[in-house]
Amino acid sequence: MSLSAVLLAVGSSPTPTPSESTTPAVPSLQDAQESATNAASWVEQNWSTWLAIGLRVLLILVIAGVLRVMVRRAITKLIDRMTRTVQAVDGTALGGLLVNVERRRQRSQAIGSVLRSVASFLILGTAALMILGTFQINLAPLLASAGVAGVAIGFGARNLVTDFLSGVFMILEDQYGVGDSIDAGVASGEVIEVGLRVTKLRGDNGEIWYVRNGEVKRIGNLSQGWATAGVDVTVKASEDLDRVKATLDEVAEKMSKEEPWNELLWGPIEVLGLDSVLLDSMVVHVSAKTMPGKSLTVARELRWRVKRAFDAADIRIVGGATAQPEEGEAAADTAVAAVAAPSVYSNADSPQSAAASPIVAPRPAAK
Repeated sequence: MSLSAVLLAVGSSPTPTPSESTTPAVPSLQDAQESATNAASWVEQNWSTWLAIGLRVLLILVIAGVLRVMVRRAITKLIDRMTRTVQAVDGTALGGLLVNVERRRQRSQAIGSVLRSVASFLILGTAALMILGTFQINLAPLLASAGVAGVAIGFGARNLVTDFLSGVFMILEDQYGVGDSIDAGVASGEVIEVGLRVTKLRGDNGEIWYVRNGEVKRIGNLSQGWATAGVDVTVKASEDLDRVKATLDEVAEKMSKEEPWNELLWGPIEVLGLDSVLLDSMVVHVSAKTMPGKSLTVARELRWRVKRAFDAADIRIVGGATAQPEEGEAAADTAVAAVAAPSVYSNADSPQSAAASPIVAPRPAAK
């Protein structure tokens, strides 16, 4: 191939050309004016809608805030009024429900906290749903999801919910409070703290019981209203009943006038009569209405005074339901008991002894 042909072939092939550089298009003044005009028209068309939505949201928030403040203030005043109220029972100076300062304070705080929390939750929750509805958000999926979540939480934490609801009703009904002595079935003792979920009791030996409110099926409150101190006096059947009653009345009258028993006794000490009459003893029952939690103290003091008064009046108190024999009778019984009962077996010639004796083979005669 000749050089001219090669040059001809090279010259006929296309030569690569550099790519043309692309420069961004600069918006013109007319384009900017058109965009501003569109934005202004959009704002002009929708400003009334956004302004209405904003005013509606602001109005909802203001109403919710004012209503929440008013409800919380009303609850606080109601709780304070409940705390200061003490009802009189049977004309006594003390109320039917004995409460101290700490008990009323804890009860009012618990009730107020529960009511204020419930009121705030309802008011703010309703306001939030109304605000979402203002923005035209579909609330059906949200409410359905909340319902499913609530059911799941309810099943998973049913014990917690039970304890909480039981605690709320216990506090609202004032079944017990700080300082009360109660029998809760699972434990008993003095209440030292009342909560919405757990009640703390101080046992007789100093131990602290944490009792879940949902586990309490029945409550025996030993500190509400009044208590009864009962004493059974067992005397011989030969004692003069009029003399016994006169001695008991004297003890009761004297004890009712002395301090501090005149404050612990909420009623007269009454001799109610005979509880039982046996062959050689009889039981006289004495009863008194006392301050709650003081029945054992009053009963012990009453037994002490009755024993001393009966000793002074030479009235014998027997130790049990059946009277013990006199000293002479006891000596005679002891002497008789020391002698064995006669038996037919004591006589070796009796038929019984012969029948019980072993049979002995006769010996052969000696040769």
